[in-house]
Amino acid sequence: MNKRLTDEELRNIDGGFSLTGSIINAFVDGVKTIRDLGRSLGSSIRRLKDKKLCAIS
Repeated sequence: MNKRLTDEELRNIDGGFSLTGSIINAFVDGVKTIRDLGRSLGSSIRRLKDKKLCAIS
């Protein structure tokens, strides 16, 4: 029972990708995480280079 859709019916099909607030928030959180990792890595490299490390007790 394969019903063929007409051209008009095919044009009226809705659906697909929709940009929601959840997707935007997840993307922004991902960018913030990458930025924070970069800052941490940069700070670590600078502290190692300048030999300004905290003493381990």
